[in-house]
Amino acid sequence: MADKKATVAELQEKFSSSNAIVLTEYRGLTVSKLKELRRALANDATYVVAKNTLLNIAAKNAGVTAFEGQLYGPTAFAFVHGDAVTVAKALKDFAKTNPLLVVKTGVMDGIALSEADVKKLADLETREVLLAKAAGVLKASLFKAAYTFNALPSGTVRVVDALRQKQESN
Repeated sequence: MADKKATVAELQEKFSSSNAIVLTEYRGLTVSKLKELRRALANDATYVVAKNTLLNIAAKNAGVTAFEGQLYGPTAFAFVHGDAVTVAKALKDFAKTNPLLVVKTGVMDGIALSEADVKKLADLETREVLLAKAAGVLKASLFKAAYTFNALPSGTVRVVDALRQKQESN
């Protein structure tokens, strides 16, 4: 009984502190495949397999209602503490080679996500790629501004020089 209370408390903390949570079904996956999945998610998420009743209690205690009625069969949660897009991509990639992993649903920033929403999330570019693109756009804009600012004085110098030459020739 004390073990169950400790497990519920630990799970409740994970529900409360996660950026996003993805519910999966792992029916038929071997222990070695689950270890492989955990390694793939290690940087951005914790993959937890627990009894559905304990998961249900912990979710309710944490105020997460998005998974009500969906905790049946062999289910596991990916509790995201890093980039949700990276985790969604890792789950999608793992499911391609291991079709026994089924992404059921999720929740991100308190908003329930369908299976299709999680797949769309996986299709987004990662945070690093988006930041690199934004930096490229900013760099190009700064280059254009610098060129424009440099062009104004040099254009003025050419006009003044042309006027000086014209006046000298008269």
